[in-house]
Amino acid sequence: MVRKLAPDAELLLLENQLRHFYEEVAELLDQDLVEEFPAYFLDDCIYQVVSRENYTEKLPQAAIYCDGVAMVRDRVIALRETQVYVPRVWRHFISGVRVTAIEGDEIHARANFLITEATSDNDPTVFLVGTYLDIVVRDGDSFRFKQRLAVFDNHHISRSLIAPV
Repeated sequence: MVRKLAPDAELLLLENQLRHFYEEVAELLDQDLVEEFPAYFLDDCIYQVVSRENYTEKLPQAAIYCDGVAMVRDRVIALRETQVYVPRVWRHFISGVRVTAIEGDEIHARANFLITEATSDNDPTVFLVGTYLDIVVRDGDSFRFKQRLAVFDNHHISRSLIAPV
């Protein structure tokens, strides 16, 4: 059952807790601690980075597609052990965190993101802009993702998408 949301103290507290959770995940990615990223997901999860066009048209193509935490772990292993890329630094900026629905123990939320990228051979640039569309569940004092969709607005990705968003 979906619970109607009214802007009350409980909702504001929940959104603040989610904002803290999102910033925690962003910080570990910004600090290149991607090995910790899978711990923020349930075993039975979906993680996708998909263009707005494909999302809107319900097309199955995603720049990153992980069905289950094992695939999220494989993505991290591939990043560390098999991929060759120019070293880079990302910075995540998150805004507009909102709870859109509560269905049983699932919290549906969205937030805007902007990711900048700096490499040793270029000035920092805007790398990716979009919206997170998430389903999270409580895990003690924090949350874990059941679904994380990073829907990006970019027409194209100027460099390879090698790390989780």
